[in-house]
Amino acid sequence: MIRNFRFSFNVFGIPSRAELQERCRHAESAGFDTVFAADHLGAPAPFPLLVAVADATERMRVGTLVLNAPFWNPALLAREVATTDILTDGRLELGLGAGHMKREFDLAGIPWSSFGERTRTLEKTIIELRRFFSTDLIALPGAASPQPVQRTGFGGSGPPLIVGGTGDRVLTIAARHADIIGVAGTYQVAGKPPGAFRLATAADTDERMRFVREVAGERSADVEWHLLVQMVVRTTDRRAAAADMISRLGTAMTVDEALATPYLLIAPPSRWPTSCWRAGSATGSPTSPSTSRSGRRSSPWSNASARDQPAEAGLEHGNRSRYGLIRVRS
Repeated sequence: MIRNFRFSFNVFGIPSRAELQERCRHAESAGFDTVFAADHLGAPAPFPLLVAVADATERMRVGTLVLNAPFWNPALLAREVATTDILTDGRLELGLGAGHMKREFDLAGIPWSSFGERTRTLEKTIIELRRFFSTDLIALPGAASPQPVQRTGFGGSGPPLIVGGTGDRVLTIAARHADIIGVAGTYQVAGKPPGAFRLATAADTDERMRFVREVAGERSADVEWHLLVQMVVRTTDRRAAAADMISRLGTAMTVDEALATPYLLIAPPSRWPTSCWRAGSATGSPTSPSTSRSGRRSSPWSNASARDQPAEAGLEHGNRSRYGLIRVRS
């Protein structure tokens, strides 16, 4: 299946309801496709935020990127998801993860378990959600139990499912269950403290995608791929900018690898559409478009992305032909 790029941005704070909704209307008018909410203790509650965004926009999809599965009881999460899908007119994309920030677990009083146990919780949550989405729960008198509007994910019982990571265990779960599979752009550095990451190269990403395709088998043809771009740079000297990014990020890469990786987008202003430049700069509104694609068709957005400053960038031509969905971090 060939798909065009999709672009999205994340929301980590809400100064006010009016500002949030204006930001999202602006993004929609500029051509953005999806807005995502995180699931961190310092961030707004994801589901009310997504309902407010959908209420202010006409077509833009909304999603979680990603929920920490160990934070949630599957039955209560199924209720939240179904209700949100109803209130957003079937525009929800549900991203689920295993959780990786121990400090948040400690602050919330939630037991921190091994990575293996957290990944088992993630898969169990997916399976339980599928069961709850396809089961009539006890409803109050005169009301029906909420059910998702969309029936595309979770075995045809719920909204599209996003799962992503870098390791075999999480990507195996994604290959088994997810409609949108994220290939994370950072790797924990062996022998370093938790949180010491290196940036993935194009070769790393290709290898991870091959792994997922082998595990997914026939269903891999229907998967939409997802990338979270870490930084973009608007420049007339791509090689100098790439060298600067390597130094700033402290990642072990050559300049050629930095230019080839899909997680750093570095390009001159001429490669950026005007509408995307407006969306990512003047108002401080969405500065993280995301692109989604599973084929080789050209797209007016194929060179566009932005992060947390007015910046412009473009994917290398070869990368555009290899990667599916690219969501750019805000």
